[in-house]
Amino acid sequence: MLRIRGSKLEKTMKLIHLLLAGACTVGSIAHAQSLNDLKADHQTPGDILTYGMGYNNQRYSALKQIDKSNVAKLAPTWAYSLNNPQSHESQPMIHNGVMFVTTHDSTVAIDPLTGRQIWKQTIEYKRDVFAMACCGLLNRGVGVYKGKVFRGTLDARIVAYDAANGKELWSTTIADYKKGHAITSAPMIANGVLLTGIAGGEYGTRGFVDGLDPETGKQLWRFNTTAYGKEKGADTWPGETALRGGAPTWLTGAYDPELDLVYWGTGNGGPWNAELRKGDNLYIASVLAIRPKTGKLVWHYQFSPNDLYDYDATEVGMLVDMPIKGKKVKALVQANRNGFFYVLDRTNGKLIAANPYVKVNWADKVDLKTGRPIESAITKSIRAGSDEEVWPSVLGGKNWTPMAWNPSNGLAYANTLNMSWPYQLAKAEYKQGEWYLGMNFRGVTMPKDQPHGYLRAIDPMTGQDKWSVPWPGQPSMAGTLVTAGGLVFTGAATGEVMAFDSDTGAKMWEFQAGSGIIGLPVTWEHKGKQYVSIVSGGGGVWALLGDERAGQVPAGGTLWTFGLK
Repeated sequence: MLRIRGSKLEKTMKLIHLLLAGACTVGSIAHAQSLNDLKADHQTPGDILTYGMGYNNQRYSALKQIDKSNVAKLAPTWAYSLNNPQSHESQPMIHNGVMFVTTHDSTVAIDPLTGRQIWKQTIEYKRDVFAMACCGLLNRGVGVYKGKVFRGTLDARIVAYDAANGKELWSTTIADYKKGHAITSAPMIANGVLLTGIAGGEYGTRGFVDGLDPETGKQLWRFNTTAYGKEKGADTWPGETALRGGAPTWLTGAYDPELDLVYWGTGNGGPWNAELRKGDNLYIASVLAIRPKTGKLVWHYQFSPNDLYDYDATEVGMLVDMPIKGKKVKALVQANRNGFFYVLDRTNGKLIAANPYVKVNWADKVDLKTGRPIESAITKSIRAGSDEEVWPSVLGGKNWTPMAWNPSNGLAYANTLNMSWPYQLAKAEYKQGEWYLGMNFRGVTMPKDQPHGYLRAIDPMTGQDKWSVPWPGQPSMAGTLVTAGGLVFTGAATGEVMAFDSDTGAKMWEFQAGSGIIGLPVTWEHKGKQYVSIVSGGGGVWALLGDERAGQVPAGGTLWTFGLK
Protein backbone atom coordinates (compact mmCIF):
# COMPACT_ATOMS: atom_id res chain seq x y z
CA MET A 1 0.00 0.00 0.00
CA LEU A 2 1.28 3.47 -0.98
CA ARG A 3 1.49 5.83 2.00
CA ILE A 4 2.19 9.56 1.88
CA ARG A 5 2.63 11.50 5.09
CA GLY A 6 2.91 15.13 6.21
CA SER A 7 4.12 17.82 3.81
CA LYS A 8 4.52 15.25 1.08
CA LEU A 9 0.77 14.64 1.19
CA GLU A 10 0.04 18.36 1.03
CA LYS A 11 2.35 18.83 -1.97
CA THR A 12 0.78 15.84 -3.73
CA MET A 13 -2.74 17.14 -3.17
CA LYS A 14 -1.76 20.61 -4.44
CA LEU A 15 -0.24 19.04 -7.55
CA ILE A 16 -3.40 17.02 -8.20
CA HIS A 17 -5.50 20.16 -7.76
CA LEU A 18 -3.36 22.10 -10.24
CA LEU A 19 -3.47 19.31 -12.79
CA LEU A 20 -7.22 19.09 -12.55
CA ALA A 21 -7.63 22.84 -12.89
CA GLY A 22 -5.30 22.95 -15.88
CA ALA A 23 -7.22 20.17 -17.58
CA CYS A 24 -10.50 22.08 -17.23
CA THR A 25 -12.24 19.45 -15.18
CA VAL A 26 -14.56 19.48 -12.19
CA GLY A 27 -12.25 21.52 -9.97
CA SER A 28 -12.72 24.53 -12.23
CA ILE A 29 -16.49 24.72 -11.75
CA ALA A 30 -16.24 26.08 -8.22
CA HIS A 31 -16.68 29.72 -9.29
CA ALA A 32 -20.39 30.47 -9.64
CA GLN A 33 -21.29 32.97 -12.35
CA SER A 34 -23.29 36.08 -11.54
CA LEU A 35 -25.90 38.14 -13.35
CA ASN A 36 -23.07 40.37 -14.58
CA ASP A 37 -21.40 37.32 -16.13
CA LEU A 38 -24.60 36.54 -18.01
CA LYS A 39 -24.89 40.14 -19.23
CA ALA A 40 -21.29 40.05 -20.50
CA ASP A 41 -21.59 36.66 -22.18
CA HIS A 42 -21.24 38.07 -25.71
CA GLN A 43 -17.94 39.68 -24.64
CA THR A 44 -16.35 36.62 -22.99
CA PRO A 45 -15.16 34.21 -25.69
CA GLY A 46 -14.08 31.54 -23.22
CA ASP A 47 -17.60 31.03 -21.91
CA ILE A 48 -21.02 30.41 -23.48
CA LEU A 49 -23.49 31.15 -20.71
CA THR A 50 -26.64 32.08 -22.63
CA TYR A 51 -28.75 30.64 -25.40
CA GLY A 52 -27.81 32.74 -28.43
CA MET A 53 -24.20 33.34 -27.30
CA GLY A 54 -25.39 36.52 -25.60
CA TYR A 55 -28.69 37.83 -24.30
CA ASN A 56 -29.13 39.60 -27.65
CA ASN A 57 -29.38 36.21 -29.42
CA GLN A 58 -27.11 37.45 -32.22
CA ARG A 59 -24.94 34.29 -32.41
CA TYR A 60 -21.99 36.46 -33.37
CA SER A 61 -18.43 35.95 -32.12
CA ALA A 62 -15.58 38.46 -32.22
CA LEU A 63 -13.11 35.56 -32.41
CA LYS A 64 -11.07 35.60 -35.61
CA GLN A 65 -8.21 33.15 -35.21
CA ILE A 66 -10.15 30.85 -37.54
CA ASP A 67 -10.66 32.92 -40.69
CA LYS A 68 -10.98 32.65 -44.46
CA SER A 69 -7.25 32.05 -44.89
CA ASN A 70 -6.99 29.02 -42.61
CA VAL A 71 -10.47 27.53 -42.12
CA ALA A 72 -9.58 24.80 -44.61
CA LYS A 73 -7.23 23.45 -41.90
CA LEU A 74 -10.08 22.99 -39.42
CA ALA A 75 -10.19 19.40 -38.14
CA PRO A 76 -11.92 17.41 -35.38
CA THR A 77 -10.31 17.76 -31.96
CA TRP A 78 -12.62 15.19 -30.38
CA ALA A 79 -16.06 13.62 -30.72
CA TYR A 80 -18.35 12.53 -27.89
CA SER A 81 -21.10 9.98 -28.50
CA LEU A 82 -24.45 11.10 -27.13
CA ASN A 83 -25.53 7.44 -27.21
CA ASN A 84 -28.92 8.45 -28.55
CA PRO A 85 -30.55 7.88 -31.98
CA GLN A 86 -33.13 10.67 -31.60
CA SER A 87 -33.12 14.28 -32.82
CA HIS A 88 -30.30 16.53 -31.58
CA GLU A 89 -30.84 20.27 -31.37
CA SER A 90 -28.93 21.14 -28.19
CA GLN A 91 -26.70 24.21 -28.03
CA PRO A 92 -23.49 23.50 -26.06
CA MET A 93 -22.89 25.79 -23.08
CA ILE A 94 -19.48 26.39 -21.47
CA HIS A 95 -18.72 27.73 -18.02
CA ASN A 96 -15.34 27.78 -16.28
CA GLY A 97 -13.87 25.07 -18.48
CA VAL A 98 -16.84 22.69 -18.52
CA MET A 99 -19.18 22.11 -21.45
CA PHE A 100 -22.83 21.16 -20.89
CA VAL A 101 -25.05 19.53 -23.50
CA THR A 102 -28.40 17.73 -23.46
CA THR A 103 -30.40 15.06 -25.22
CA HIS A 104 -34.09 14.44 -24.65
CA ASP A 105 -33.24 12.22 -21.68
CA SER A 106 -29.73 13.12 -20.52
CA THR A 107 -27.62 16.04 -19.31
CA VAL A 108 -23.85 15.76 -19.69
CA ALA A 109 -20.85 17.71 -18.37
CA ILE A 110 -17.76 17.35 -20.55
CA ASP A 111 -14.15 18.54 -20.56
CA PRO A 112 -14.21 20.72 -23.71
CA LEU A 113 -10.51 20.19 -24.46
CA THR A 114 -10.57 16.39 -24.43
CA GLY A 115 -14.20 15.34 -24.76
CA ARG A 116 -13.92 13.37 -21.52
CA GLN A 117 -17.21 12.95 -19.66
CA ILE A 118 -17.21 14.51 -16.19
CA TRP A 119 -20.75 13.56 -15.18
CA LYS A 120 -24.00 12.45 -16.77
CA GLN A 121 -27.56 12.43 -15.48
CA THR A 122 -30.31 10.43 -17.19
CA ILE A 123 -34.06 11.05 -16.96
CA GLU A 124 -36.41 8.08 -16.75
CA TYR A 125 -39.66 8.88 -18.56
CA LYS A 126 -42.96 7.05 -18.42
CA ARG A 127 -43.81 5.41 -21.74
CA ASP A 128 -46.81 7.62 -22.49
CA VAL A 129 -44.62 10.76 -22.47
CA PHE A 130 -43.13 9.93 -25.88
CA ALA A 131 -46.54 9.69 -27.51
CA MET A 132 -47.13 13.36 -26.72
CA ALA A 133 -43.96 14.78 -28.32
CA CYS A 134 -44.98 16.76 -31.40
CA CYS A 135 -41.89 16.81 -33.57
CA GLY A 136 -39.24 14.43 -32.31
CA LEU A 137 -37.72 13.49 -28.95
CA LEU A 138 -35.31 16.35 -28.32
CA ASN A 139 -34.01 19.07 -26.04
CA ARG A 140 -32.32 22.35 -26.96
CA GLY A 141 -29.98 22.92 -24.04
CA VAL A 142 -29.44 24.18 -20.50
CA GLY A 143 -29.38 27.39 -18.52
CA VAL A 144 -26.47 27.99 -16.13
CA TYR A 145 -26.43 30.24 -13.07
CA LYS A 146 -24.69 30.33 -9.67
CA GLY A 147 -23.27 26.83 -9.84
CA LYS A 148 -26.48 25.26 -11.12
CA VAL A 149 -27.46 23.74 -14.45
CA PHE A 150 -31.14 23.92 -15.41
CA ARG A 151 -33.00 21.96 -18.09
CA GLY A 152 -36.53 21.22 -19.24
CA THR A 153 -38.04 17.78 -19.77
CA LEU A 154 -40.57 16.17 -22.10
CA ASP A 155 -42.87 15.58 -19.13
CA ALA A 156 -43.01 19.35 -18.54
CA ARG A 157 -40.62 19.75 -15.61
CA ILE A 158 -37.65 22.01 -14.89
CA VAL A 159 -34.78 20.21 -13.16
CA ALA A 160 -31.79 21.85 -11.43
CA TYR A 161 -28.45 20.04 -11.09
CA ASP A 162 -25.30 20.90 -9.17
CA ALA A 163 -22.87 21.94 -11.93
CA ALA A 164 -19.91 20.38 -10.11
CA ASN A 165 -21.20 16.82 -9.74
CA GLY A 166 -24.59 16.51 -11.45
CA LYS A 167 -26.53 15.97 -8.24
CA GLU A 168 -30.22 16.82 -8.65
CA LEU A 169 -31.07 19.82 -6.46
CA TRP A 170 -34.75 20.30 -7.26
CA SER A 171 -37.42 19.40 -9.80
CA THR A 172 -40.57 21.44 -10.45
CA THR A 173 -43.55 20.28 -12.49
CA ILE A 174 -44.64 23.13 -14.75
CA ALA A 175 -47.69 21.55 -16.42
CA ASP A 176 -49.50 18.26 -17.03
CA TYR A 177 -47.77 16.43 -19.88
CA LYS A 178 -50.84 14.20 -20.33
CA LYS A 179 -52.68 17.24 -21.70
CA GLY A 180 -50.00 17.81 -24.32
CA HIS A 181 -47.50 20.09 -22.57
CA ALA A 182 -43.74 19.55 -22.86
CA ILE A 183 -40.56 21.59 -22.38
CA THR A 184 -37.93 21.38 -25.12
CA SER A 185 -36.28 24.81 -24.85
CA ALA A 186 -33.27 25.95 -22.82
CA PRO A 187 -34.29 27.91 -19.70
CA MET A 188 -33.26 31.56 -19.45
CA ILE A 189 -32.06 33.45 -16.37
CA ALA A 190 -32.86 37.19 -16.53
CA ASN A 191 -32.51 39.60 -13.61
CA GLY A 192 -32.29 36.69 -11.20
CA VAL A 193 -35.42 34.90 -12.43
CA LEU A 194 -35.47 31.60 -14.30
CA LEU A 195 -37.88 31.75 -17.26
CA THR A 196 -39.28 28.86 -19.25
CA GLY A 197 -41.80 28.42 -22.01
CA ILE A 198 -43.92 25.44 -22.97
CA ALA A 199 -44.58 23.31 -26.06
CA GLY A 200 -47.82 21.63 -27.12
CA GLY A 201 -49.61 24.00 -29.49
CA GLU A 202 -51.01 21.13 -31.58
CA TYR A 203 -52.75 19.49 -28.62
CA GLY A 204 -55.35 22.05 -27.62
CA THR A 205 -53.20 23.39 -24.78
CA ARG A 206 -52.97 26.90 -23.36
CA GLY A 207 -49.54 28.49 -23.64
CA PHE A 208 -47.67 30.48 -21.00
CA VAL A 209 -44.31 31.79 -19.84
CA ASP A 210 -43.33 30.98 -16.26
CA GLY A 211 -40.91 32.78 -13.93
CA LEU A 212 -39.26 30.60 -11.26
CA ASP A 213 -36.92 31.11 -8.31
CA PRO A 214 -33.65 29.49 -9.50
CA GLU A 215 -32.72 28.58 -5.93
CA THR A 216 -35.84 26.54 -5.19
CA GLY A 217 -37.86 26.10 -8.38
CA LYS A 218 -40.83 27.89 -6.80
CA GLN A 219 -43.14 29.59 -9.29
CA LEU A 220 -42.95 33.38 -9.00
CA TRP A 221 -45.40 34.32 -11.76
CA ARG A 222 -47.13 33.05 -14.89
CA PHE A 223 -48.11 34.97 -18.01
CA ASN A 224 -50.78 33.16 -20.02
CA THR A 225 -50.29 33.66 -23.74
CA THR A 226 -53.98 33.21 -24.56
CA ALA A 227 -56.04 35.91 -22.84
CA TYR A 228 -59.13 34.77 -20.94
CA GLY A 229 -61.55 36.06 -18.33
CA LYS A 230 -60.40 39.42 -16.96
CA GLU A 231 -57.04 39.29 -18.75
CA LYS A 232 -56.38 42.05 -21.25
CA GLY A 233 -57.16 40.79 -24.76
CA ALA A 234 -59.77 38.25 -23.66
CA ASP A 235 -62.28 39.90 -25.99
CA THR A 236 -60.22 38.66 -28.97
CA TRP A 237 -61.37 35.08 -28.29
CA PRO A 238 -64.95 33.82 -28.63
CA GLY A 239 -66.38 31.93 -25.67
CA GLU A 240 -63.87 29.71 -23.93
CA THR A 241 -61.72 29.02 -27.01
CA ALA A 242 -58.71 30.69 -25.34
CA LEU A 243 -58.45 27.78 -22.89
CA ARG A 244 -57.40 25.51 -25.76
CA GLY A 245 -56.00 28.34 -27.86
CA GLY A 246 -52.36 27.28 -28.23
CA ALA A 247 -49.81 30.14 -28.37
CA PRO A 248 -47.01 27.82 -27.20
CA THR A 249 -43.69 29.33 -26.11
CA TRP A 250 -41.27 26.54 -26.99
CA LEU A 251 -38.10 28.50 -27.75
CA THR A 252 -35.88 30.61 -25.50
CA GLY A 253 -36.33 34.37 -25.55
CA ALA A 254 -33.89 37.28 -25.65
CA TYR A 255 -33.17 39.91 -22.98
CA ASP A 256 -32.14 43.57 -22.93
CA PRO A 257 -30.64 44.27 -19.47
CA GLU A 258 -30.64 48.06 -20.05
CA LEU A 259 -34.38 48.09 -20.72
CA ASP A 260 -34.96 45.15 -18.34
CA LEU A 261 -37.21 43.54 -20.93
CA VAL A 262 -37.39 39.88 -21.87
CA TYR A 263 -38.65 39.24 -25.39
CA TRP A 264 -40.46 35.94 -25.85
CA GLY A 265 -42.09 34.59 -28.99
CA THR A 266 -45.42 32.76 -29.12
CA GLY A 267 -46.68 30.14 -31.53
CA ASN A 268 -49.75 29.07 -33.44
CA GLY A 269 -53.36 29.28 -32.36
CA GLY A 270 -55.37 26.16 -31.62
CA PRO A 271 -56.93 24.67 -33.57
CA TRP A 272 -55.27 25.66 -36.86
CA ASN A 273 -58.78 26.23 -38.22
CA ALA A 274 -59.04 29.90 -37.26
CA GLU A 275 -62.68 30.14 -38.30
CA LEU A 276 -63.47 28.33 -35.03
CA ARG A 277 -61.85 31.11 -32.98
CA LYS A 278 -62.75 34.28 -34.88
CA GLY A 279 -60.85 37.32 -33.63
CA ASP A 280 -57.22 38.40 -33.35
CA ASN A 281 -56.61 35.77 -30.64
CA LEU A 282 -54.13 37.57 -28.42
CA TYR A 283 -51.36 36.62 -27.92
CA ILE A 284 -50.81 33.96 -30.59
CA ALA A 285 -48.04 34.45 -33.20
CA SER A 286 -46.64 37.43 -31.29
CA VAL A 287 -43.58 38.77 -29.53
CA LEU A 288 -44.09 39.73 -25.89
CA ALA A 289 -41.97 42.25 -23.97
CA ILE A 290 -42.09 41.18 -20.31
CA ARG A 291 -40.55 42.37 -17.04
CA PRO A 292 -38.61 39.33 -15.80
CA LYS A 293 -39.13 40.08 -12.09
CA THR A 294 -42.91 40.29 -12.28
CA GLY A 295 -44.10 38.79 -15.57
CA LYS A 296 -45.82 42.08 -16.39
CA LEU A 297 -46.47 42.62 -20.11
CA VAL A 298 -45.02 45.96 -21.26
CA TRP A 299 -45.90 45.68 -24.96
CA HIS A 300 -46.68 43.11 -27.61
CA TYR A 301 -46.66 42.90 -31.38
CA GLN A 302 -48.78 40.34 -33.21
CA PHE A 303 -47.33 39.16 -36.52
CA SER A 304 -50.25 37.00 -37.71
CA PRO A 305 -53.61 37.85 -36.09
CA ASN A 306 -56.06 34.92 -36.19
CA ASP A 307 -53.28 32.79 -37.70
CA LEU A 308 -54.50 29.92 -39.91
CA TYR A 309 -51.18 28.48 -41.00
CA ASP A 310 -49.12 27.48 -37.93
CA TYR A 311 -46.92 30.52 -38.52
CA ASP A 312 -45.15 30.38 -35.17
CA ALA A 313 -43.26 33.40 -33.92
CA THR A 314 -41.52 31.32 -31.24
CA GLU A 315 -38.04 32.02 -32.68
CA VAL A 316 -38.03 35.52 -31.25
CA GLY A 317 -35.23 36.91 -33.42
CA MET A 318 -32.28 39.12 -32.50
CA LEU A 319 -31.75 42.33 -30.57
CA VAL A 320 -29.60 44.68 -32.65
CA ASP A 321 -28.73 48.35 -32.48
CA MET A 322 -28.85 49.52 -36.09
CA PRO A 323 -28.85 52.83 -37.96
CA ILE A 324 -32.22 53.66 -39.52
CA LYS A 325 -32.65 56.97 -41.36
CA GLY A 326 -29.54 58.35 -39.70
CA LYS A 327 -30.60 57.40 -36.18
CA LYS A 328 -29.39 54.50 -34.07
CA VAL A 329 -32.39 52.36 -33.17
CA LYS A 330 -32.75 49.64 -30.56
CA ALA A 331 -34.35 47.07 -32.83
CA LEU A 332 -35.71 43.56 -32.67
CA VAL A 333 -35.41 41.77 -36.02
CA GLN A 334 -37.23 38.55 -36.84
CA ALA A 335 -37.50 36.38 -39.95
CA ASN A 336 -41.02 35.23 -39.22
CA ARG A 337 -42.37 31.86 -40.31
CA ASN A 338 -45.08 33.76 -42.21
CA GLY A 339 -42.48 34.83 -44.79
CA PHE A 340 -42.03 38.49 -43.77
CA PHE A 341 -38.84 39.92 -42.26
CA TYR A 342 -39.79 42.30 -39.46
CA VAL A 343 -37.90 45.16 -37.83
CA LEU A 344 -39.46 46.47 -34.59
CA ASP A 345 -38.45 49.19 -32.17
CA ARG A 346 -37.79 47.02 -29.13
CA THR A 347 -38.42 49.85 -26.69
CA ASN A 348 -42.11 50.06 -27.60
CA GLY A 349 -42.99 47.41 -30.22
CA LYS A 350 -43.54 49.90 -33.04
CA LEU A 351 -43.23 48.37 -36.52
CA ILE A 352 -40.43 49.85 -38.62
CA ALA A 353 -40.23 47.47 -41.60
CA ALA A 354 -41.85 44.25 -42.83
CA ASN A 355 -40.91 42.78 -46.22
CA PRO A 356 -41.10 39.30 -47.76
CA TYR A 357 -37.83 37.36 -47.66
CA VAL A 358 -39.31 34.25 -49.36
CA LYS A 359 -42.27 33.64 -51.66
CA VAL A 360 -45.49 34.73 -49.93
CA ASN A 361 -49.06 34.44 -51.23
CA TRP A 362 -51.18 34.24 -48.05
CA ALA A 363 -50.90 38.04 -47.62
CA ASP A 364 -50.32 40.88 -50.08
CA LYS A 365 -48.25 43.00 -47.68
CA VAL A 366 -47.99 44.25 -44.11
CA ASP A 367 -49.57 47.65 -43.47
CA LEU A 368 -46.86 49.73 -41.80
CA LYS A 369 -49.40 52.05 -40.17
CA THR A 370 -51.51 49.38 -38.49
CA GLY A 371 -48.85 46.67 -38.33
CA ARG A 372 -51.36 44.16 -39.68
CA PRO A 373 -50.97 41.85 -42.68
CA ILE A 374 -53.32 42.46 -45.60
CA GLU A 375 -54.71 39.01 -46.34
CA SER A 376 -54.67 37.93 -49.98
CA ALA A 377 -57.42 36.46 -52.12
CA ILE A 378 -55.88 33.05 -51.39
CA THR A 379 -56.50 33.36 -47.65
CA LYS A 380 -59.99 34.78 -48.17
CA SER A 381 -60.78 31.82 -50.42
CA ILE A 382 -59.54 29.37 -47.77
CA ARG A 383 -61.65 31.03 -45.10
CA ALA A 384 -64.63 30.53 -47.42
CA GLY A 385 -63.89 26.79 -47.63
CA SER A 386 -61.73 26.42 -50.75
CA ASP A 387 -58.67 24.20 -51.16
CA GLU A 388 -55.62 26.34 -52.02
CA GLU A 389 -51.83 26.14 -52.28
CA VAL A 390 -50.21 28.44 -49.70
CA TRP A 391 -46.71 29.96 -49.58
CA PRO A 392 -44.76 29.57 -47.38
CA SER A 393 -45.59 26.10 -46.07
CA VAL A 394 -46.37 25.01 -42.52
CA LEU A 395 -42.57 24.84 -42.05
CA GLY A 396 -42.42 28.57 -42.72
CA GLY A 397 -40.05 30.78 -44.65
CA LYS A 398 -37.60 29.83 -41.92
CA ASN A 399 -38.22 27.14 -39.34
CA TRP A 400 -37.28 27.21 -35.64
CA THR A 401 -33.48 27.38 -35.92
CA PRO A 402 -32.05 30.79 -35.06
CA MET A 403 -30.22 33.08 -37.47
CA ALA A 404 -27.05 35.09 -36.82
CA TRP A 405 -26.18 38.78 -37.05
CA ASN A 406 -23.05 40.39 -38.46
CA PRO A 407 -22.56 43.83 -36.88
CA SER A 408 -19.85 44.73 -39.40
CA ASN A 409 -22.23 44.71 -42.38
CA GLY A 410 -25.73 44.70 -40.87
CA LEU A 411 -26.75 41.39 -42.45
CA ALA A 412 -28.68 38.45 -41.00
CA TYR A 413 -27.65 34.91 -41.96
CA ALA A 414 -30.44 32.36 -42.07
CA ASN A 415 -31.36 29.00 -43.56
CA THR A 416 -34.61 29.66 -45.41
CA LEU A 417 -37.14 27.32 -47.04
CA ASN A 418 -38.80 27.25 -50.46
CA MET A 419 -41.93 25.13 -50.03
CA SER A 420 -45.72 25.45 -50.15
CA TRP A 421 -48.56 23.36 -48.73
CA PRO A 422 -52.14 22.51 -49.65
CA TYR A 423 -54.64 23.99 -47.21
CA GLN A 424 -58.31 23.24 -46.66
CA LEU A 425 -60.35 23.72 -43.50
CA ALA A 426 -61.95 20.75 -41.78
CA LYS A 427 -63.96 20.02 -38.66
CA ALA A 428 -62.03 20.23 -35.40
CA GLU A 429 -62.81 18.00 -32.45
CA TYR A 430 -60.83 18.26 -29.23
CA LYS A 431 -59.62 14.97 -27.72
CA GLN A 432 -57.06 15.06 -24.95
CA GLY A 433 -53.70 13.76 -26.12
CA GLU A 434 -54.49 14.06 -29.83
CA TRP A 435 -53.62 16.71 -32.40
CA TYR A 436 -56.20 19.50 -32.56
CA LEU A 437 -55.90 20.95 -36.08
CA GLY A 438 -59.21 21.39 -37.87
CA MET A 439 -57.72 21.24 -41.36
CA ASN A 440 -57.01 18.60 -43.98
CA PHE A 441 -53.30 18.11 -43.27
CA ARG A 442 -51.39 16.70 -46.27
CA GLY A 443 -47.82 17.75 -45.57
CA VAL A 444 -45.65 20.09 -47.63
CA THR A 445 -45.07 20.46 -51.37
CA MET A 446 -41.56 20.62 -52.86
CA PRO A 447 -41.36 22.70 -56.06
CA LYS A 448 -39.98 20.84 -59.05
CA ASP A 449 -36.65 21.90 -60.55
CA GLN A 450 -36.00 24.39 -57.74
CA PRO A 451 -33.91 24.22 -54.58
CA HIS A 452 -36.02 23.59 -51.51
CA GLY A 453 -33.96 25.87 -49.30
CA TYR A 454 -31.14 28.42 -49.22
CA LEU A 455 -28.48 29.78 -46.88
CA ARG A 456 -28.92 33.52 -47.25
CA ALA A 457 -27.40 36.83 -46.18
CA ILE A 458 -30.42 39.12 -45.74
CA ASP A 459 -30.83 42.88 -45.40
CA PRO A 460 -33.42 43.16 -42.58
CA MET A 461 -34.82 46.47 -43.85
CA THR A 462 -35.71 45.09 -47.29
CA GLY A 463 -35.81 41.29 -46.96
CA GLN A 464 -33.49 41.11 -49.97
CA ASP A 465 -30.37 38.95 -50.27
CA LYS A 466 -26.82 40.13 -50.53
CA TRP A 467 -26.12 36.53 -51.52
CA SER A 468 -27.78 33.13 -51.32
CA VAL A 469 -26.51 29.57 -51.58
CA PRO A 470 -28.98 26.87 -52.61
CA TRP A 471 -29.03 23.63 -50.65
CA PRO A 472 -28.86 20.69 -53.06
CA GLY A 473 -31.49 18.06 -52.31
CA GLN A 474 -32.69 18.54 -48.75
CA PRO A 475 -32.90 22.02 -47.21
CA SER A 476 -31.00 22.86 -44.04
CA MET A 477 -32.76 23.10 -40.69
CA ALA A 478 -29.55 24.02 -38.85
CA GLY A 479 -28.77 27.23 -37.01
CA THR A 480 -26.11 29.70 -38.10
CA LEU A 481 -23.09 31.33 -36.43
CA VAL A 482 -21.11 34.28 -37.81
CA THR A 483 -17.60 35.30 -36.69
CA ALA A 484 -15.24 38.25 -37.01
CA GLY A 485 -13.06 35.90 -39.03
CA GLY A 486 -15.45 36.46 -41.93
CA LEU A 487 -17.13 33.09 -41.66
CA VAL A 488 -20.65 31.69 -41.36
CA PHE A 489 -20.89 28.22 -39.80
CA THR A 490 -23.91 25.99 -40.31
CA GLY A 491 -24.78 22.41 -41.24
CA ALA A 492 -26.63 20.30 -43.78
CA ALA A 493 -29.44 17.76 -43.44
CA THR A 494 -27.08 15.24 -45.04
CA GLY A 495 -24.51 15.59 -42.26
CA GLU A 496 -21.94 18.15 -43.36
CA VAL A 497 -20.71 20.84 -40.98
CA MET A 498 -19.75 23.81 -43.16
CA ALA A 499 -18.13 27.25 -43.18
CA PHE A 500 -18.98 29.92 -45.76
CA ASP A 501 -17.45 33.29 -46.61
CA SER A 502 -19.72 35.81 -44.88
CA ASP A 503 -19.14 38.39 -47.66
CA THR A 504 -19.72 36.20 -50.72
CA GLY A 505 -21.32 32.92 -49.66
CA ALA A 506 -18.41 30.88 -51.07
CA LYS A 507 -18.04 27.53 -49.30
CA MET A 508 -14.69 27.44 -47.51
CA TRP A 509 -14.76 24.14 -45.55
CA GLU A 510 -16.87 21.11 -44.78
CA PHE A 511 -16.72 17.99 -42.65
CA GLN A 512 -19.03 14.97 -42.74
CA ALA A 513 -20.33 14.46 -39.18
CA GLY A 514 -22.15 11.19 -39.83
CA SER A 515 -25.74 12.30 -39.25
CA GLY A 516 -27.92 15.26 -40.16
CA ILE A 517 -27.21 18.66 -38.62
CA ILE A 518 -30.21 20.36 -37.03
CA GLY A 519 -28.31 21.86 -34.12
CA LEU A 520 -26.64 25.17 -33.36
CA PRO A 521 -22.92 25.84 -33.92
CA VAL A 522 -20.98 27.77 -31.28
CA THR A 523 -17.39 28.99 -31.05
CA TRP A 524 -15.17 29.60 -28.04
CA GLU A 525 -11.50 29.86 -27.06
CA HIS A 526 -9.09 28.48 -24.49
CA LYS A 527 -5.59 29.89 -23.95
CA GLY A 528 -5.72 31.74 -27.24
CA LYS A 529 -6.95 28.83 -29.37
CA GLN A 530 -10.35 29.02 -31.03
CA TYR A 531 -12.70 26.04 -31.29
CA VAL A 532 -16.05 25.33 -32.95
CA SER A 533 -18.57 22.89 -31.41
CA ILE A 534 -21.86 21.47 -32.71
CA VAL A 535 -24.10 18.43 -32.20
CA SER A 536 -25.02 16.16 -35.10
CA GLY A 537 -28.03 13.86 -35.19
CA GLY A 538 -30.82 14.26 -37.72
CA GLY A 539 -34.54 14.15 -37.04
CA GLY A 540 -36.94 16.78 -35.78
CA VAL A 541 -39.77 18.21 -37.83
CA TRP A 542 -38.00 17.68 -41.17
CA ALA A 543 -37.86 13.93 -40.55
CA LEU A 544 -41.64 13.99 -40.07
CA LEU A 545 -42.65 16.23 -42.98
CA GLY A 546 -39.80 15.93 -45.47
CA ASP A 547 -39.63 13.52 -48.39
CA GLU A 548 -38.13 10.04 -48.31
CA ARG A 549 -34.57 11.40 -48.45
CA ALA A 550 -34.89 12.58 -44.86
CA GLY A 551 -35.05 8.95 -43.72
CA GLN A 552 -31.93 7.98 -45.66
CA VAL A 553 -29.55 9.90 -43.40
CA PRO A 554 -28.19 7.73 -40.55
CA ALA A 555 -29.41 8.47 -37.03
CA GLY A 556 -27.14 8.85 -34.03
CA GLY A 557 -26.03 11.79 -31.92
CA THR A 558 -22.46 13.08 -31.62
CA LEU A 559 -21.01 16.23 -30.08
CA TRP A 560 -18.13 17.45 -32.26
CA THR A 561 -15.41 19.97 -31.47
CA PHE A 562 -13.07 21.34 -34.15
CA GLY A 563 -9.81 23.30 -34.03
CA LEU A 564 -7.03 24.32 -36.40
CA LYS A 565 -4.47 21.62 -37.10
